Amino acid sequence: MFVLSKLFGLLSSPANLLFLLLALLCLLGFTRWKAWQRPVLLAVVGGLAVIAAVPWQTILVQPLENRYPVPSLPQRVDGVIVLGGALDPVVSAARDQVAANGAIERVNALVWLRRLYPEARMVFSGGSGSVTTQDMKEAPVARRYLAELGVDPAGIVFEDQSRNTRENATYTKQLMTPAKDEVWLLVTSAMHMPRSMGAFAVVDWPVVAYPVDYLTTGTASGFSFDLGGAFNAIGNGLHEWLGLLYYRARGWTNTLFPGP
Repeated sequence: MFVLSKLFGLLSSPANLLFLLLALLCLLGFTRWKAWQRPVLLAVVGGLAVIAAVPWQTILVQPLENRYPVPSLPQRVDGVIVLGGALDPVVSAARDQVAANGAIERVNALVWLRRLYPEARMVFSGGSGSVTTQDMKEAPVARRYLAELGVDPAGIVFEDQSRNTRENATYTKQLMTPAKDEVWLLVTSAMHMPRSMGAFAVVDWPVVAYPVDYLTTGTASGFSFDLGGAFNAIGNGLHEWLGLLYYRARGWTNTLFPGP
């Protein structure tokens, strides 16, 4: 199922789907229906023009990011959970240097939350989400990154076996054994927060959502014509919406669109 979910994710990429469509269009020229090749090509170009003009960030990404607003931080916090997905263990190993992506706010939030709540327990949850490089874990890279920032990683727990969000919730709870009355913050990208909160609810761990790494402003965007940006927004949005659908179908969330 893990491999199947990753293959499903590849097919949710609009660039991959466009490649398949163009490949089929090329093959059409070698069939008895080759007369359809030109009108279909024109339809594809027209469709791409429409896609470039539609505000996909507002339609697909913004509802996910707006689902859990940034809360007022409570006075008491017993623990902080930071989900992986911000560091690339494969590139980090190859270059012997920490390689991060746009979600690095997740790990940076751990740094200042630790200063704000010095008595709270801290855990970084991130193994490998790759099918082919399961031996390359994100948690050791996070440990190195924090140490390079001058943060002593000795007081931080690093969970390195999880391969997806469901396993983040399952393995982290087993590792930290939280008490019922404890207050825990969950830190992840705002777009990823609904699925994450749903996964933690299923394992009966009530956590407080603290979203970071926003991609939208939270309000309607103006007109733009950007095919690359549109593909990026569609890819990000579809990944999460299809992920929510898959998690609900598997029983890994209690609702299709978890919310406060």
